Amino acid sequence: MSTTTHQNTNGIVEAEESPPITSPAYPFAAIVGQQELKLALLLCVIDPTIGGVMVMGHRGTAKSTAVRALAALLPPQKAVAGCPYGCDPARPAPNCPHCSQTQRAARNAQRASATRPVPVVDLPLGATEDRVVGSLDIERALVDGVQSFAPGLLARANRGFLYIDEVNLLEDHLVDLLLDVAQSGVNVVEREGVSVRHPARFVLVGSGNPEEGDLRPQLLDRFGLHARIATIGEVAERVEIVRRRRAFDADPHAFAQGWEKAQQKLQRQIKAAQKRLPAVQLPDETIFAAARLCVALGIDGHRGELTLCRAAGALAAYEGQDAATPRHIARVATLALRHRLRKNPLETAGDDTRIERAVAEVVTEG
Repeated sequence: MSTTTHQNTNGIVEAEESPPITSPAYPFAAIVGQQELKLALLLCVIDPTIGGVMVMGHRGTAKSTAVRALAALLPPQKAVAGCPYGCDPARPAPNCPHCSQTQRAARNAQRASATRPVPVVDLPLGATEDRVVGSLDIERALVDGVQSFAPGLLARANRGFLYIDEVNLLEDHLVDLLLDVAQSGVNVVEREGVSVRHPARFVLVGSGNPEEGDLRPQLLDRFGLHARIATIGEVAERVEIVRRRRAFDADPHAFAQGWEKAQQKLQRQIKAAQKRLPAVQLPDETIFAAARLCVALGIDGHRGELTLCRAAGALAAYEGQDAATPRHIARVATLALRHRLRKNPLETAGDDTRIERAVAEVVTEG
């Protein structure tokens, strides 16, 4: 592996390592169907404050494939060289223990940075809390006699994705902790004489199989969006899935090259949406539409309106619009509200049907 360095116009020394030749990820644009899952992931990439995605679906329905494919689609990111939290060299996090110690020197010297792919961190079911949040570096404590923090999985996931398969089987206190960090963007560790705050901004994606039980409602409500995916029933689409997967397995590079134009188009849309998002307006009529919808459905709390508005703004930015409208609220309503509905044993209609009916009555007429 070779390493090259160059200095950019801001005086930052950038180190770029030539990555080893590896098989490319399955192209995001080549995933057949699962429009709801793909839209939810795209919206959370455009606006990470939406709060992540909970995906429920049967095994083998492209859940993990979609997450890794989207991460591979995003352009490589610059990170401060040597920073265990992967801070952006142009805007290091003010609460980063590494960069805060070096930022004074960095003002008067060249800051080194490196290029890396967007991280995707898998959180295994058996992970301990220490491994997730970080802990005392035992080796340094024994060898050097000093207290030092050993960053955990949350540090590795900063500015990327944290993916939890079978999140409904993860211990509740860990899920609660992850949701807290995902919402605040900061991981706070106070233990064993170690007191550390570090940046941990990531898109949290949890997936599960409905046959193995749902996440507790109190935790499920804190995910921004909830996507339900099912095994595709159309024969033509199932055939196309097999064809594309066989072609990818036979020659991943050739398959990826064949989808390169579609990938580049989607990449440009994402970058343009991220740039446009801060300027997207949220008129009062759109906020009123979100509030009326939540009242009509009896949604507890106010996360429903907030998520609806954020998701509508991200969708408007993705579509190149200058303002989020009630139409955007209607399009993201199912994703944002299906997991926040009160369970009524006397209600015969399904969750999605209830939301669609309320949208037709409240948003369209309002």
